[in-house]
Amino acid sequence: MIPESVRFVVSTLSWTLRAGCLAHLIHENVYEFTETRGESMLPTVQNQHDYVHAFKKYKYGRGLEMGDCVVAMKPSDPTHRICKRITGMPGDIVLVDPTSSSELTNSPTEALQHDGFNKFIRIPQGHVWCTGDNLCHSLDSRSYGVLPMGLITGKIVAANSMNEGIRGFFNFRWIINTFYVEE
Repeated sequence: MIPESVRFVVSTLSWTLRAGCLAHLIHENVYEFTETRGESMLPTVQNQHDYVHAFKKYKYGRGLEMGDCVVAMKPSDPTHRICKRITGMPGDIVLVDPTSSSELTNSPTEALQHDGFNKFIRIPQGHVWCTGDNLCHSLDSRSYGVLPMGLITGKIVAANSMNEGIRGFFNFRWIINTFYVEE
């Protein structure tokens, strides 16, 4: 006979393991609630104490459109994640970085050397062009190139600001696609 206390411990551990596995499956395949840091997405997402809601239905770039905000693994460092807006889809031709030719941030010689106004690329299939909403403080596709859709982990649909602790949880806002084409 197994003592009742041992059966209780085994049962509790079993249910804890099951709950942990379920939480992991949901986090990896359905929904993620995660903190963001940095100035690259101001004013859409605050530079600290902002938590975003990401749906994994859009993982690997499925169903995404120009203007959607995404969470992805950073191409230059897969241990870090990025939050950016899609500003170019496969097949689009984009101007790489017009700011690299600015004489406000570069010497006249550097501005001529960079010639950012004349660097265009066509985004290959299976890739997107992503930039932060705060372009002057964003490390994005202008730095590391096109983003493989396989690195996209989800689409950001909403955010909460936690500046006021748990009361901030009620500071919920939808993150909308701000890209539109006038017809």
